[in-house]
Formats: sequence, structure tokens, C-alpha cells
Amino acid sequence: MISRYSTHLKLVGMAALWGASWAWGRVVAQSMPPIAAACVRFLLASVVLIVWLRHSGRMRTLRTLNRREWWGLAWASAVGVLGYAVFFMLSLQTVPASRAAMVVALNPVFTMLFAAMLFREPVNWKMSLGLIMAVVGAIYALSGGSLATLMPNQAGTGEFLLLGCVACWVGYTLLGRVVLTSVDSLTATTVTSLLGAIFLAITSLIIEGPSAWIAVAQAPLVSWYCLVGLAFGSTALAYAWYMHGVQALGAGPAAAYIALVPLFGVLASSLWLGEPLTFSLLAGGILAISGMAVMNLGRMSVTSKS
Repeated sequence: MISRYSTHLKLVGMAALWGASWAWGRVVAQSMPPIAAACVRFLLASVVLIVWLRHSGRMRTLRTLNRREWWGLAWASAVGVLGYAVFFMLSLQTVPASRAAMVVALNPVFTMLFAAMLFREPVNWKMSLGLIMAVVGAIYALSGGSLATLMPNQAGTGEFLLLGCVACWVGYTLLGRVVLTSVDSLTATTVTSLLGAIFLAITSLIIEGPSAWIAVAQAPLVSWYCLVGLAFGSTALAYAWYMHGVQALGAGPAAAYIALVPLFGVLASSLWLGEPLTFSLLAGGILAISGMAVMNLGRMSVTSKS
């Protein structure tokens, strides 16, 4: 029982760190070449994760991974690290962090849908209602209270890039669900982070060129503070907690906590960047949190029947 409560608390902490990542990422995206900065983020995170892996006595598990597991981790890294990081950084060059964070509420919907179809994870009407509430809240906040702003002829490139974040994260979650049947969460997080850093380095050199790395080194100190926060908090710690939640609770229940990310994102953006707390942001956040509560009630009823 204590272990299960600990898992839920870790997922709440994960949501807080990912919420803050939108504010930190906005600062980094405005002052550093985005792909090179993302590479540095995951390189720093990999150092922490490797030390953590060694301290826990699991370094030897790397030698036991078979070809299928390495391929699974490589695909998870390509989708959840390379793909997500590129969409994340590019979108934050044009979209305010508080608005961008709201799109995260779309993740649980598609994750639950595909988890139910592929892994037969149970879903009931309460869980579905809760997810719908979370999505409606996110869309209301993202649109500023006017759905017309999200129409194709009104939305900018940044809004469409955010949809790439959703697609990549859903893919990462479902791939993680498969990989974690035979690989522990810390090992999976460490390997995907390190492979992702390598993928990002190659992509940066091809697209941005070597000069991007000079620009990263010369960036303002506040940008480096945010980059370190992204690396150690929003990546190393939050990714490990999320993958542990997927392993312990399943893809759908773990992804449900992502509904909290928009609220933490709005709060962090207001406190860190001074972005305004508008009515649409507050109302949308409250609706998203209420949706998660309804969804958790539905999950409890499913658990009690099993």
C-alpha cells in the first residue's frame, strides 16, 4: 500500500517538474539554438542517470540486454527524446509557455485509446468522462476562450508543432509499456536519455552546424540555470518517475497524471516568466484537474472489481 502511494506521489512530482519545463524551455528556446540545447539537456541528464544506475548496482543490466531490447530502447529514444525534444523546443520559440503547456492534456486521451486497443487496459465511462473534461479544459485554455484561434487559418506554426509533442509522447509511452516488460525503469530511462543525446547531437550538427554549440556556450547565465533544471529535474528525475509509474500502474494510469502538467505549467510560467494568469487559463486548468479526479474515481472502481 505504501509503495503504491509512493508511486502516485512520484507521478505528481513528475507533473510539477514537467509543468516547470515549459517555462524553463521557453527561456532556453529564446536564447539558445534549440536542438543543440536539447542535446546538452539530455547529456547532463545522462550523467546523473548513469551515476544513479551505478549506485543502485544495476550497471550490469546493460550487459544483459538482448538485441530486441536494445532496438526497443532505440525506438523509444528516437520518438520520446529526439522527436519530442525537437517539437518541444521549436514550438516554444513562438508559443507562450503557459499556453503551450495546455496541449499536454491531449496526451492521456490518445494514450488511453491506444493502450486499450493494444494492451487491453480497462476503461470505463468515468475514466472517459474525466479525460474529456481534461481535454476540454486544455483546449479552452490554449484557445484563450475562443476556439476560432485554433482553426487552421488562425493557428501558427508553433501550435502545430505542439501536436508533434503529443504524437511523440504517446508513442514513447506505448513503446515504454512494451520495453518495460523486461527492462527496469531506471535502466530504460538511462539508455533512452543517452541514446537521445547522441541522436540530438547528430541532428544538431546536420541542421544547425558546429556554430550552434558556440552559441550555447555563450548563452546568458539564466538560460543555463533553466537548462540545468530541465536536465536534472524535468529529465533525469521526472523521466525515471514516469517510467516507474508506467511499469507499476500501466500506460493509461501513469499517463493520466499528465493532466496535472498544464496547471503546474501555468503556475510556473506566471511565477518564472511573469505571463498573465487569464481567466481562460485558470478555468481550463481547474477543469483539467477535475477531469483527472473523475478519471481516478473510475480507475478505482475498475481496480475494485478486478
